Amino acid sequence: MPVVTVQMWKGRTVDQKRKLTKAITDAMIEHADAKPDGLHVIIQEYELEDWARAGVLGSDRMEN
Repeated sequence: MPVVTVQMWKGRTVDQKRKLTKAITDAMIEHADAKPDGLHVIIQEYELEDWARAGVLGSDRMEN
């Protein structure tokens, strides 16, 4: 039972997520010999203020 977790900022549409999960599933089938029925793709979304890089919140980066 492979599990792929995608962590990203909020803001993608349902259609974008649909296409992303299809592409991930296809890649896992092709490159990792995964079976689609047992493959889980989990999308975790975060607000910009809940993610920081180099000590700077994403929301502060977007303002600059």
